[in-house]
Amino acid sequence: MISKKLVMFVKYLLDFMFYSGYIICFTLPVSFKMIGRWYPTFRYYYIQMCILFFCSGIVAVWIIGELRKIFRTVIQENCFVHENVKSLMKMGILSFIICGMTLIRLIFVITPATMIIILVFFIAGLFSIVLSQVFAQAVSYKEENDLTI
Repeated sequence: MISKKLVMFVKYLLDFMFYSGYIICFTLPVSFKMIGRWYPTFRYYYIQMCILFFCSGIVAVWIIGELRKIFRTVIQENCFVHENVKSLMKMGILSFIICGMTLIRLIFVITPATMIIILVFFIAGLFSIVLSQVFAQAVSYKEENDLTI
């Protein structure tokens, strides 16, 4: 059994990431103005970078929101439910959206970090979709077992 302390630590970590993610997204214009002093790319492509990073950030916060929904069921010790299947599928699709937005960023600047982000979110998208199928099967088995006398 998973330690209750670990579960609660992760829950609070996700809560912190969720709320701080919004703060970071909405302070990007100011942050990029300051970063532009040292990195010319952020100065030359200020508007484009603000839009791409803001959109990617909001989608990332959405993914964290779906993780928070899943964690509520973990805390309730009832994680094999249809809502988690839907959340995992959404997380997969949202990961591919971030992958696509990061691909657009390659038009402006190509960095090893950008390539790694694309790879990480592509793999995360695949993993989430496959995991949603595993959860769907587990939910099916659970429902069948619940009907057994």
